[in-house]
Order: sequence, then C-alpha cells, then structure tokens
Amino acid sequence: MTGNPLRPDLINGDAKAAPERLGWTGWTPMLPTVYVTGGSLGARQVNELVAEILPELLRHANVFHQAGGLLADEAHAAALRLPADLRARYLVRGFVGEELADLLALADVVVSRSGGGTVSELTALGKPSVLIPLVPTGGDEQRRNAEHLAARGAARMLAGEDATPARLAEELAALLTDPLRRADMAEQARGMGRPDAAAALTGEVLALCGRQDS
Repeated sequence: MTGNPLRPDLINGDAKAAPERLGWTGWTPMLPTVYVTGGSLGARQVNELVAEILPELLRHANVFHQAGGLLADEAHAAALRLPADLRARYLVRGFVGEELADLLALADVVVSRSGGGTVSELTALGKPSVLIPLVPTGGDEQRRNAEHLAARGAARMLAGEDATPARLAEELAALLTDPLRRADMAEQARGMGRPDAAAALTGEVLALCGRQDS
C-alpha cells in the first residue's frame, strides 16, 4: 500500500501568508481557525449543520467556509444575518484555488467529508478534524474512512443520527478550547499519513517495469 499521491505544494503551506492571500481582513489571530469544506461541489448537509451553530462558533473561532460553487449564495446569505461584530471572522468562498496549501496550514481544525483524497491530505498534514461522511456511497467508503481515523484518535466522526448541530458544536468546542487535545489528534493523524505516497507509487511502477523488461 503506497497511500494516495498528494500535490507536492500542499506540504509547504504558509499559515502566516494565508489571511492576506485569501483577502481575509477580519481574521483574528488570537482565535483558532476552522476550515469547513464540502469539496468543490459543496455539501448541503455540512453547510446546514455549520449554519445552525455559526453565531456561537464565531465567538470562539475564525471560520473559513468553502461552501461549493452551487451553494455559496446560501452561505453568503447566512453571513449577512450574522451580528456585525462576528461577520468579519466568517469568510465564504465557492472554491479554493492555489491558496489551499496556505489555508490548510492556517487551519487548526477541519470540518469535512471523508473521501479518500480528503483523508489523505488531513493525515499527511496532521490536521485535527471532524468528519461527516457522505452516506451512502458505493462501498460505503466515506464512513469506513472516517471510522478508521476515529478509532485511532486521528479524527472525530459524525454520521447518521449523530450528525446534528448540537453534536457538531460539542465536538468543535472540545477541540477549540483544548490545544492539547488538538495536538494529540494532530499527532495521531500525522502518524497515519503517507506524504511520500507519490514517490512510493512511482517506485512500484518503475519496479514493475523493470521486472517486465527482464
């Protein structure tokens, strides 16, 4: 098993550069940062769970929300309903481009689905996360990915009846208020990561080619 190859630039993100690159003038350095993502298409379930807890969450954290291209308008509308003193700490985008590496470096906690690519990135970077698997999917792989990490203390999982705003708020509060818990989860996640997956896969392919040539 080689692991899932990652884009090399993801490993070299610059947290200090992220707020300026993102144009996030309301980012508050004294608070931890939560990165919410449902992928490029977004995830309505994730968006709705976050929207329910957003006012309270923003009292304790900055929140960057990659809402998805088709769902970003709904998230922008939710932002406009926020109290003025909290609104600047919430940044909504439909997509994230070249800034992703810096954004991941900045994030203290990630809320996301648990597809193979996402899980590979979170573990390679050692990011604490709350995973909300897409269920059902073919083979139920997202649930199994999330369970695999959660069983080893590398993430928390919310699925089925547990995927409620109250539970999400509870899990995030536990992580955001406890740096030692975040550090432990980050260590467990990093221990499961395979940042050298691309090199390992290339080595396997070259080895196979060599055996075929012989």
